[in-house]
Amino acid sequence: MSEPTALDTLVPGPLGLAGHRLGTPQRAGALTMVPVTGPPYPGIAPPRTALKLTRVAGYGRLELSNAAAGGVAIVPLHIGYVQDAAQNHALCRSAFLAPGQSLMFEDACCVQQSQGGYLAERDQWFFVLPLELRARALELRGVHDYAKLWNDITALNRGCGLPARGHLEQILSRRRPVLTQFQNRLELQPGQLGALFFVAGRFAGLEIAPDPAYFAEVWTALVAFAYGVPAWRAEPAPPAAPPAPYEAGDLAGLRAALDRDRAGRVAEVAGWLADLPAGPLRTVEEERYLGLRLSTVTGPHLAGQVVTDGDRAVYASLFAAP
Repeated sequence: MSEPTALDTLVPGPLGLAGHRLGTPQRAGALTMVPVTGPPYPGIAPPRTALKLTRVAGYGRLELSNAAAGGVAIVPLHIGYVQDAAQNHALCRSAFLAPGQSLMFEDACCVQQSQGGYLAERDQWFFVLPLELRARALELRGVHDYAKLWNDITALNRGCGLPARGHLEQILSRRRPVLTQFQNRLELQPGQLGALFFVAGRFAGLEIAPDPAYFAEVWTALVAFAYGVPAWRAEPAPPAAPPAPYEAGDLAGLRAALDRDRAGRVAEVAGWLADLPAGPLRTVEEERYLGLRLSTVTGPHLAGQVVTDGDRAVYASLFAAP
């Protein structure tokens, strides 16, 4: 924010965020994004560059490979892939992939009901599951049932005024021009490696990447899909009259008005942070790669997965529990 704010007390226990700081909030409709900067963690391969979807070997079985010459890949939590005329899938969990390693995710979920064909390695783009589906997807990690999210996707589609069926592409593909407006209206900042997201003034998620390159590659998937979908649903009605322009007679007056506007936004977000719910968090280690640990975090107000090196945060995808 205007005076950078430490994040080390925001998520107590499982995640050491000392040294991470908040920047100036940005707003696009119902979605507020607060940039996070901090010390980069070297040696992690960025997801779009390194991760390749090599095959889908049947419904619910999706194989990823790390094509990077060096650097372990951290698979973004709840990443999914879309391709025309093929079966779209998403993952319920994160994972480590060593350089050159391939991994078959046996517990992937199909997110396009009754659509023939399997994904091949061509013309892929990835997303992150919308916030409305993330808690349920995390609960279902390890469950081998490709249709396990169809009921939840159906309910989400119904809530969006779309046909009630288990086709997530009705939102991701057909509403993509609307959702990417959030990406276009919110700007990545120099050195940004994470973000706090609020939807209609309520905490929605905290995303931390190992470094700015990693975060830049997952940015669209987060801001347009993971948090853009709930923000789109919460969009306020257009005002009856356009907002009044700044009252300024010269450039100095305009700058002062802008500073007052920013200060008001910072104070508002500070109030949201102060009102964040608190409660005990349960942390369960899932796997290790050298000194890195992947853990699942659950609590009454928060859920997600984190990667740590000792007490240092390397990656985090934490979202508001329903």
